[in-house]
Amino acid sequence: MSTKEDPIKLHKAAIALMEDGKAVEARDLFTRSGELYFKGQNYFGAAEMYYKAGECCVKLKEYPQAVEFFSKTADIALNKGFDRYGLSALEEAQAAQKAAGDIKAAEETGSRIKEINDKINKQNAAGDEDSSFSVFS
Repeated sequence: MSTKEDPIKLHKAAIALMEDGKAVEARDLFTRSGELYFKGQNYFGAAEMYYKAGECCVKLKEYPQAVEFFSKTADIALNKGFDRYGLSALEEAQAAQKAAGDIKAAEETGSRIKEINDKINKQNAAGDEDSSFSVFS
């Protein structure tokens, strides 16, 4: 009889490991939890777990792997409309690229960050024009 892995239990265990300074073990559980969340179509949960795995990699100074996790987070988040979360992940990816000495990749990521920032600002401006709604009217 096989037991089904619970992404929430893995998530909680990974957080506890991270708090105990066990970044390698936490990274592995965050990754597994992210896979399970994604498979279960909990895309925000998946993005969050990959982000946390990226943070573990930064602590471990595994910058290329951190970039992979942050980029995966950004891809999921941006594809599902979580633009601000995706933007944050890209900013972390860029920081990891810089830490790894990959200036060209950091510049390319910077261009993507600017595009997303512009999109968010445009959406906010459009939203401000429609902000005349009132529950009192």
